[in-house]
Amino acid sequence: MIKKFDDKRDWFFEKKLGMFVHWGLYALPAWHEQILWRSEYPRKRYEKLVDEFNPTRFDPDAWIDAMLSAGMEFLCFTTKHHDGFCMWDTKQTEYNVMNTPYGKDVLAMLAEACKKRGVKLGLYYSLPDWHHPNYPNIGRHHEMFGPRAGDKPDERAYLEFVRAQLEELLTNYGPICQFFWDVNVAEFSDPSFNETIRRLQPDAVINDRGPSDGDFSTPEREIPAGKEFSRPTQACQAMGRESWGFRDDEDYYSVPFLEKSISTILAMGGSYLLNVGPKADGTLVEENVAALARIGDWYRRVGEAFDGTVPCSSMLGTGATMRIRYEDIFLTRRGNTFYALCPSGLETGTIVLPGFEKAPHSAKLLNDGRSLRPVIDSLPWRWKDKPCLCIRGLPVDEITGEVLVVRFEMDESAVE
Repeated sequence: MIKKFDDKRDWFFEKKLGMFVHWGLYALPAWHEQILWRSEYPRKRYEKLVDEFNPTRFDPDAWIDAMLSAGMEFLCFTTKHHDGFCMWDTKQTEYNVMNTPYGKDVLAMLAEACKKRGVKLGLYYSLPDWHHPNYPNIGRHHEMFGPRAGDKPDERAYLEFVRAQLEELLTNYGPICQFFWDVNVAEFSDPSFNETIRRLQPDAVINDRGPSDGDFSTPEREIPAGKEFSRPTQACQAMGRESWGFRDDEDYYSVPFLEKSISTILAMGGSYLLNVGPKADGTLVEENVAALARIGDWYRRVGEAFDGTVPCSSMLGTGATMRIRYEDIFLTRRGNTFYALCPSGLETGTIVLPGFEKAPHSAKLLNDGRSLRPVIDSLPWRWKDKPCLCIRGLPVDEITGEVLVVRFEMDESAVE
């Protein structure tokens, strides 16, 4: 069982699905948010993009419409990525959105829209900075390949810059639900930064990539081993395979792939950030908007399996001798109500649940509401094991494009 915080940060365990947004100057070359590190794109040329950034079609309500269509309840925005460009009206550097042709505080606009729509807002902040003269760029991963002429690497001076920006972000933009540090490759160690977050935004959860220990883990583009998380966890994944920021001709993941990823993480007791990369004009890619709506349609039908439930896949038994590998089933539970799902896909129309020796009084497929047939059966490939619960009648050839989720109700005596 994952230990909760027992304070206002417990929103983290209630709102499971959120939108990550990577947006900045990198949307203009439209290749990757780390184009300076992953290509030979010149820094001087990149920094002149500040004179071109003019997202006249940016509408924060359109972003919120898209995230709500997916069943998401919070949004995390990249205030400053590794390139050092700041997407708010910071007084600590001129390298910010106010000095572009657009000249508007993007973060303020987004924060106001989130407040009006009842959406929680989180902030991402990169510790590496490829523009600031005091950041010690010495060629480690996610750093520039050494200081350039005019730079004055100074860890203390840079951290004072970070501290001043932190104060701006946490005092000027209303309630902040989470703070997402990134890539502490310089190994800064200073608990006072997270203490500042807790003082100014006590409801905010803090991730584990900052200058001191945080509240939750952040697996990225992966599904960790196991069936149940042991600590608060928020996985993050991009809709595009190659980039987090907008990329021309991006290879976007399929909706079934994303549903598999989302359902696995949520069934393990985690939460999930799914990223979009807006175009340079501020609009979302139409393909992403359509995919989010499809995910939302599925999630609204099956989401009760993750709402107020706890992971309980450990209740499933194992077989003594099995040449047949049965599907990789995940279980969640709310009291005597159980939910079974197989994100990797079912091979047959039956879910086999070893460890359950009594039949539920009902079983239903959440995807379309149809009743299923639960039986206790002795299976030939499990001949040395006790009879177990089999839920039959799943439409595996009829519903093929989404993760199937089964709800079954047990009597109290069956799950003591």
